[in-house]
Amino acid sequence: MNKSSEIYRHRINKVIDYVTQNLDKSISLDELASVSFFSPYHFHRIFVAVTGESVNNFTVRIRLEKTARLLKFSKNTISNIAFECGFSSPSDFSRTFKQYFGVAPSTYRKNGEIKNSKIRQELFPVNDYHYTMTEEELKNNYPVEIRELPKRRIAYIRITNSFEEGVVIKTYENIIKWAKKTNLFDSEQIFGMSTNDPLVTPKEKYRYEVCITLPENFEIKSTNFIETMILPKCKYAITSVSGDFNFVATGIKYLYTDWLINSEFEPEHQPGLELFLDKENICNWSHFDLELCAPIKTIKIY
Repeated sequence: MNKSSEIYRHRINKVIDYVTQNLDKSISLDELASVSFFSPYHFHRIFVAVTGESVNNFTVRIRLEKTARLLKFSKNTISNIAFECGFSSPSDFSRTFKQYFGVAPSTYRKNGEIKNSKIRQELFPVNDYHYTMTEEELKNNYPVEIRELPKRRIAYIRITNSFEEGVVIKTYENIIKWAKKTNLFDSEQIFGMSTNDPLVTPKEKYRYEVCITLPENFEIKSTNFIETMILPKCKYAITSVSGDFNFVATGIKYLYTDWLINSEFEPEHQPGLELFLDKENICNWSHFDLELCAPIKTIKIY
């Protein structure tokens, strides 16, 4: 990757982060251009060139994916979800949701499925990777504890189209190599962040971040692939898993569905985390030792 394309990617990544963190607000192109440090006149064209979709399409898609998550896991009203995710009115939200997913928000909340929309064919068949377990087996295999993780500065590599074979594991290899070169491997936490939901995000748009924590005063020298951000202090529901990919996938499903919807919590607007407990074997994907972390907050009744 040449230096110019790296600068473009870095600046557009900042815009993606800014939009994701401010979905409840109306954000102008001029505001996003200022975040990217590109001219407002050229910003939109650059965004499309880097991401493959327009700013409006990206923003609407991310908002709708958040609403789908809240409809499934939150007890908030549909109207409040609409406003929380930046829609001007519940009717505007309902119309846009149905156009995108092919089902009304109320129907999706009741059934939790996307059946007839064209987007259905673009989704990763994640349910094919779940083991069948009884309720008792799920509780025994995936005990959940509540833990608050502190504010952290992290370095990350963002991947788009992360379901493409070999992409994620290659990225872990790259960040491990960088961590060892910078003497961070032994002391810091390596983890993944799932920023999208594979049940609502098309495969080619699915984003995943491969991350490592950073010491407080650590300075990153020029690099072609590392970005930095601050993860805020957040409370998580955490379960430890040790097993194959299907065992991990089943744990994620249990945490976000069976456990969460029967708890006193709802999802916080932060990405889920996959903390690697055995750093020496991160790239051995025949067996995982992880802590799965779902961001949570106490349910608010509106």
